[in-house]
Amino acid sequence: MTRPGELLRGATARLAAAGVPSPRVDAELLLCSVLGTTRTRLLASGPVGAADADRFREAVRRRERREPLQHIVGTAPFRHVELAVGPGVFVPRPETELLVDVVLALLPAPAVVVDLCAGSGALALAMAGELPAARVFAVERSASALGWLRRNTAGAAVTVVPGDVGDTALLAELAGGVDVVVANPPYVPDGTPVPAEVLADPPEAVFAGPDGLAVIPHVLARAGDLLRAGGALALEHDVSHRDALARLLARDGRWSAPREHADLTGRPRFTTARRA
Repeated sequence: MTRPGELLRGATARLAAAGVPSPRVDAELLLCSVLGTTRTRLLASGPVGAADADRFREAVRRRERREPLQHIVGTAPFRHVELAVGPGVFVPRPETELLVDVVLALLPAPAVVVDLCAGSGALALAMAGELPAARVFAVERSASALGWLRRNTAGAAVTVVPGDVGDTALLAELAGGVDVVVANPPYVPDGTPVPAEVLADPPEAVFAGPDGLAVIPHVLARAGDLLRAGGALALEHDVSHRDALARLLARDGRWSAPREHADLTGRPRFTTARRA
């Protein structure tokens, strides 16, 4: 039997040596997952049995190899939602939670919401959970991501739509009747150095051509088709896209009142616009 504190000290040192950005927090979350407890109760837990200690050490070895923490524990938190995630689907990032706040400020109630490039369903589920009267549609093209999306939205007020944002017939039955389109598409320029954990995400969910703009024009086009007059688009993008996105919106010709929104570091990470 080993005390939790002893296990955590050793794991924290190993994760720090491996370059994990938050070694103590990750060690605690791994041990919580093994023991089925919370961080607030962890240090008050009794001695850890040999089998659980072995499971914890194996989890730490996986994290040392920079396997994403979320893949090891099998879930990722997003606002009030706990999402099942793993290989084949993009792990939602904390900064994307800010996009939900941006969207909530734009929505009427009730509302029709479309989440393009839905991935695990983080944005769609947040919308459905925080706006119970909303009709929410989650669009995803990747077969592997669709499996996770369906798993996460089972029993929720979210309609899963297999489809490609580049398809001009996508959700044609909703054309001109949607209140908000939200999207966190792939937008990282090819060749951009990224943390080791990002390399575990599907490349098609992260990278989007030399300038990172391979998908965003399709998002703008579909949003323009789907939204009612005065409806809103809320889009996450790369911090380097400020000027390019302004040009794309102007070139499309269907948008008014574009506005930048900053992430937690003060960088331009989100853009909203109204359907003219």
